[in-house]
Amino acid sequence: MYVSRGAGTRASAAVLGAALLIAGCSSSSGDGEGKENDSAGAGITQQPKATNPFWVNPDSNAAQQVATYEKAGKKTQAEQIRKIAEQPTGEWIGVENPEQEARGFTEAAEKADRTALLVLYNIPHRDCGQYSQGGAADGNAYRAWIDGVAKGIGDRSATVILEPDAVLHLVDGCTGDEFHEERYALLTEAVAKLTALKNTEVYLDAGNVGWGHPDQIFEPLQRAGIEKADGFSVNVSNFYSTQDSITYGKELSSKVGDKPFVIDTSRNGDGPYTGGNADERWCNPPGRALGETPTTKTADPLVDAYLWVKRPGESDGECKGGPKAGEWWAGYALKLAKASK
Repeated sequence: MYVSRGAGTRASAAVLGAALLIAGCSSSSGDGEGKENDSAGAGITQQPKATNPFWVNPDSNAAQQVATYEKAGKKTQAEQIRKIAEQPTGEWIGVENPEQEARGFTEAAEKADRTALLVLYNIPHRDCGQYSQGGAADGNAYRAWIDGVAKGIGDRSATVILEPDAVLHLVDGCTGDEFHEERYALLTEAVAKLTALKNTEVYLDAGNVGWGHPDQIFEPLQRAGIEKADGFSVNVSNFYSTQDSITYGKELSSKVGDKPFVIDTSRNGDGPYTGGNADERWCNPPGRALGETPTTKTADPLVDAYLWVKRPGESDGECKGGPKAGEWWAGYALKLAKASK
């Protein structure tokens, strides 16, 4: 199963205050619902730290859309999108300015007394030619990129989701055999580099319920450095239910030293889509809903957090009428929000 992310496809960053370099602020939603580049007035604030310690970006795509709808007098739509804008979502670090972006996000989070949620998705040969194909040019470029991210984070608080699908694609045949040893080395080095930071937690991605069985991935996770990581992530950018993800994660945890894990609940409110073409059930599927809001108060002690790793309302790719991977899609965002409980 291929899951499109869109890292690196979004527009260049804009500055929030003096320090924050924002990635992902597109000026068009892909469906005619343009948004402003100024979210001032949207009134986006942080969630209670005790249950949701992650930083809410007050200038996110969703926040900008709220401001646009309110300015246009579309109060109903604004309140729906506010369901997304008021929750912390992953900041996918871009290719060009990793140090500046990581510093900007973590400084803004520190100022708000919160933890930045960062997603690193730049492994060479990523996504196997799908909508988010690409990644770093080679191993040395990737190492330099990771060094930039680490320098940008410094001693500030960050939770890092490391390379969605990178281990999975070593298992399912998507990534060519000739790249395996390098990928294991790059992931192991990245885990070591990032966990050496004073206040950074690292979760190595471990796929999702729908692709296979924990028996197929636990040894590759070990080779990729899970022992030194703080845990692993499941269901990134996918739609499998929280309960099914807990079952999958607990079985996998038992095979990798009882490591804890986090679950992406951003769009799993109605579970996976079962209609249409099986190859594209992951790509902008209809009828989905927002899942549990981000929190560290979860249903199982092995689950460190429910997170919105995928940014709800950003396209999976150019399927079902969507814009490019990672671009804001107001129409889809509204459907996710309206369907949520």
